Amino acid sequence: MYTSTTPVINSKIRVGLVGIGYVARTRAKALQSDKLARMAQIVVVWGHSPEETTTFAQEFNCTAIADWQELVGREDIDLVIIATINRDHGVIAKAALVQYKHVIVEYPLALNVSEAEEIIHLAQAQNKLLHVEHIEILGGVHQVLKQYLPDIGRPFHTHYSTIKPELPAPQKWSYHHKMFGFPLMAALSRVHRLVDLFGRVLTVNCHQQYWQADKETEYFQGCICVAQLEFVNGLLGQITYGKGETLWQAERRFTVHGENGGIIIDKEKGVMINPREAINFDIPSRRGLFAKDTTMVLEYLMYKIPLYITPEKSLYTLKVADAARRSAQTGLRVVVD
Repeated sequence: MYTSTTPVINSKIRVGLVGIGYVARTRAKALQSDKLARMAQIVVVWGHSPEETTTFAQEFNCTAIADWQELVGREDIDLVIIATINRDHGVIAKAALVQYKHVIVEYPLALNVSEAEEIIHLAQAQNKLLHVEHIEILGGVHQVLKQYLPDIGRPFHTHYSTIKPELPAPQKWSYHHKMFGFPLMAALSRVHRLVDLFGRVLTVNCHQQYWQADKETEYFQGCICVAQLEFVNGLLGQITYGKGETLWQAERRFTVHGENGGIIIDKEKGVMINPREAINFDIPSRRGLFAKDTTMVLEYLMYKIPLYITPEKSLYTLKVADAARRSAQTGLRVVVD
């Protein structure tokens, strides 16, 4: 049995980083921390902007590379971290696994369920790690929910709402139909939080609306997506996700109603209510979760310490989100496969 003092890999893990945005920068900083620098080093980086990639490479003492295809094929890379636009996650992950690299990829693994299944099978065949990041279940909101759920009896209804007004809406990949993808697949953590807490989903009914900025370039100004989930255990759930110019009040709220009480979380504050008492609590900061995720992956590769999430669990959530996409397109309730 492996322990934290029995390394599986006796040398540093060599990292290729695909992306230069917020998540990529956060992971790069974590990899250069005193703790992780002993286990890994960034060798090369690729980003969409050559100038910004060069600046990034100088800051983190690594090499800027011309294209991601060259990056995944390099022999001096053990682990590829994919933190770029959603549309490209699947193709890059597949290419890296074909080259026998371990892979970290931000959710979603792909914007197509069949492609995601193919990538998971490939990782198994190559005997390489495929880790789909889901830091939402490491965070304070999720941990507090798990702590108090037993105190409210059988839960029968939940609503998770995240609204982010942006005026003006930025013209970037996260406001582009093809690059971002269907909202609940792109923002997969909203679905995964409910699936992790309440189990399998029976049916989904979903509606969405976009405000278009440029039909030719496929950028949009805003979107709203509302999905109703019927869980196998009878619980009814609703997810509301929206962002952009047409929304006016920010919201991050999670409510759960149970037969013996309820939980209400509003941004950084929460309360558990039952007939006897109301317990107020603060939500721990979300800072440091990408560093924690990165650490856990390196410890898995170095010492075989189990990870907190499997690709198969992320895949199931992707199937639920895809059912929401099909429901939004057809206007019909969809049974989850």
